[in-house]
Amino acid sequence: MLRNTGHMFHIDFGKFLGHAQIDLMVNSQILCFLNRDRAPFVLTSDMAYVINGGEKPTIRFQLFVDLCCQAYNLIRKHASLFLNLLSLMLSSGLPELSGVQDLKYVQDALQPQTTDAEATIFFTRLIESSLGSVATKFNFFIHNLAQLRFSGLPSNDEPILSFSAKTYSLKQDGRIKQVSVFTYQKRYNPDKHYIYVVRVLREGQVEPTFVFRTFDEFQELHNKLGILFPLWKLPGFPNKMVLGRTHIKDVAAKRKVELNSYIQSLMNSSPEVAECDLVYTFFHPLLRDDKVEGIDGIARPADTSPSSPTSGKVGGEVKLSISYRNSTLFVMVMHIKDLVKDGADPNPYVKTYLLPDTHKTSKRKTKISRKTRNPTFNEMASSNFCDNFLMETLKQRELQLSVLSAESLRENFFLGGITLPLKDFNLSKETVNWYPLTAAPYL
Repeated sequence: MLRNTGHMFHIDFGKFLGHAQIDLMVNSQILCFLNRDRAPFVLTSDMAYVINGGEKPTIRFQLFVDLCCQAYNLIRKHASLFLNLLSLMLSSGLPELSGVQDLKYVQDALQPQTTDAEATIFFTRLIESSLGSVATKFNFFIHNLAQLRFSGLPSNDEPILSFSAKTYSLKQDGRIKQVSVFTYQKRYNPDKHYIYVVRVLREGQVEPTFVFRTFDEFQELHNKLGILFPLWKLPGFPNKMVLGRTHIKDVAAKRKVELNSYIQSLMNSSPEVAECDLVYTFFHPLLRDDKVEGIDGIARPADTSPSSPTSGKVGGEVKLSISYRNSTLFVMVMHIKDLVKDGADPNPYVKTYLLPDTHKTSKRKTKISRKTRNPTFNEMASSNFCDNFLMETLKQRELQLSVLSAESLRENFFLGGITLPLKDFNLSKETVNWYPLTAAPYL
């Protein structure tokens, strides 16, 4: 829900104390119950889009994860209070709070035996699980389908495409005679991607207009056409899955041909589809389209952009939690921000060593985060690799950390590193801080 102040919040009393929503579905002669809420909680890609301010992961999502984990640990500190208050409600008649087993669910969810760092790791995994849940996406698809069914098409004052401020129609803009994907351009804002230049010629026009659309925007058009015309046979859309790197010239060239074929099939389909407001809104010029006038502007070389990445840079920062207890050093890799890499977004992971280490027995690695310059890990990358070390012994050691990008078709790419002398830390308490990555050598 959205308040008039702009604050977004979510209310769902149908999922309380672990009681998931159950749908009754009829498919031909099969009657079945389907649990739609298999995720730990509701966190969709749409919500992540709002938090990030776009499709790419940003430090705003890292702040969101930190705040969630801090709130979780604060609640855990008052677990007894919550359990006592909930126990007073056992006689209230709530079906979700009817017995001791419901209190046991709350107690288990609060992880009473774990440390704050372990609870942070646990809750981060819940966030990742919820964000990637197919069941949650299906749940929201059902909600959206129901809203479309009962509300009908949006009015002309409401956008039906995420990148268009309003809706346009054949009557407003004139009938489209010809449309084709003319070429493609490489862009670097905010990250490297390709945009497709669509040539549109309407009745009564001598010169065509050009609109600029991304592959994801074409896919949004196709998905929404499928919702608006569920019984119509729409043209097949190009497969988004690509083996290897997606933001390269060969992929863009292949997609240009496929998208052009899709457009031709779409415009040759029935008038109800080809001339609907959704299609005409998609091909209506936007403000970004008006910035380039005529074929001369489109023909500019795309690779000469002054904002293209500079080769050989190392940058970014890593957030670490370093602590020592029970004769064991704990290093948690939390976040990394503003990684630098030429071309496509990297697939970063972290390696740590405790030096000196001739035989590399202290080596630890995090999981790989896919296609992001701002990954969140919250992993104990170095837990227990120095069991039973005295604090004075540790102060003679150095923690070495390297960030690399996992590459499927070539050697992994070094993104930056840092070496931290443990003598600089007060190991009697936890230290949480951001550290700049440098081009230091790594093992």
